[in-house]
Amino acid sequence: MIRLHSFAPLLFAPLLCTLATDGLAQDPRLGSPRILQGPMLGAVTPTSARIWMRLSAPVDASIVIGRSPDLSDAEETPRVTASQELDRCVELLVDGLEPDTLYHWSPRVDGKPDKYLRGLPPFTLRTAPAGPARFRVAFGSCSRIQADGEQSIWRHVDAARPDLFFWLGDNIYGDTVDPMVLAEEYRRQRDVPSLQALLRSVPQLATWDDHDFGLNNTCGTENPIREMALRVHDLYWANPGLGLPDVPGLFCSFPYGGVDFFVLDGRYHRSPNDAPDGPEKTMLGAGQLAWLKQGLAASEAPFKVLISGSGWSCAKGMGGDAWSSFLHERDALFDWITAEKIEGVVLLSGDTHVAELNCIPWSERGGYDFYDLVSSPLAQEPETSWLSRRPELRIRPVYASSANFGRIDFDLTRDDPTLTYQVVGIDGRDVWQPLTLRASDLRPGVKSWERLIDRTERARHDSEAEGGAYYPPRR
Repeated sequence: MIRLHSFAPLLFAPLLCTLATDGLAQDPRLGSPRILQGPMLGAVTPTSARIWMRLSAPVDASIVIGRSPDLSDAEETPRVTASQELDRCVELLVDGLEPDTLYHWSPRVDGKPDKYLRGLPPFTLRTAPAGPARFRVAFGSCSRIQADGEQSIWRHVDAARPDLFFWLGDNIYGDTVDPMVLAEEYRRQRDVPSLQALLRSVPQLATWDDHDFGLNNTCGTENPIREMALRVHDLYWANPGLGLPDVPGLFCSFPYGGVDFFVLDGRYHRSPNDAPDGPEKTMLGAGQLAWLKQGLAASEAPFKVLISGSGWSCAKGMGGDAWSSFLHERDALFDWITAEKIEGVVLLSGDTHVAELNCIPWSERGGYDFYDLVSSPLAQEPETSWLSRRPELRIRPVYASSANFGRIDFDLTRDDPTLTYQVVGIDGRDVWQPLTLRASDLRPGVKSWERLIDRTERARHDSEAEGGAYYPPRR
């Protein structure tokens, strides 16, 4: 039995002006009601799928879904009315589905096909596997429509056929303390033509960073609209959760195919970057940190992936907009993981405007090596600031030639499960020798970085350790 639930995340009415005329407000069906943005596939489980869309008026939305490509066996879900208070955004949870099954679906507006989508075949979704599986994740950060309206990278992401896509922050460049501007930037990004196929067939989950939280480098209470920014984010994404009842934020956990993903909120509770580091300084806040530790301790997954908008390494230094300004909290978390013998932690991040593969060698402190897999930017020019920055260890050369996305292939069907990380450039080609991590590499007392480091990066590392330059000047 396919059922549908609707969501009303947080009322949006105080944030936006209602632009409808009196006549349209009285009769929202004047004109041709349609889908303005979306539909977008959100989080999926073995038995359910979330679908997001934004409508042109407060009219009914529903989904027709079945296993047949021509929808001959499809059922229509109950209809839900889009409201002006929620900016006419609708999030639908369709459940009663079968695990690891391909479904075909099509949206309905007032029970009818959207005539502006006429001619498109039904969209597809695949539910999550019920147990350990082989699957592919793609991810990226820093999508700036003002700098790249075409965003051709999405065609290569779609061609990679990922099972999930994670947005790692700076998903829009709002750079504002006006929630109406944040909402408008989400709409503009959702309208990018090259993105449409991916939105409609691959589950999308998201965290945020400074440019979609508020102003550049904005932290926590420095943002006067942080509560409203969270409401806007919740309206425009279909994540599987939103903080805790007594701890606001967009953090959530998401199991898929035998891997546990922890989407972290590194903005809402964040202390100022330039505050002195110490026990009182926090990136996550006490409530979120306690939630994360509880989730890690309870997880039996071979890989536990921590997703952060801010980079995990020390590369940006104290005062930088990254975990490098919060080393007391970061290192205490890593020490706790070591003391509790939590295995399999892998780090994802964005923000840097280059792709990186870095390592924080906790094997030197009784733990195992933490790998930070970094992809940026999706849609703007790479930067050169990385040349003066040193993470603890570079495992692969920095990729700064083009826009890019990260690709991770998980295989949980092996006796020793693996993940393989690669970065894909704007031409659709792999940029490195891939990194393969075994679950057995991520256990206390195991040193893996010496085996996995690129030969060039090892030579640079050794040169610097002997007093030379990491990047010798060109002659």
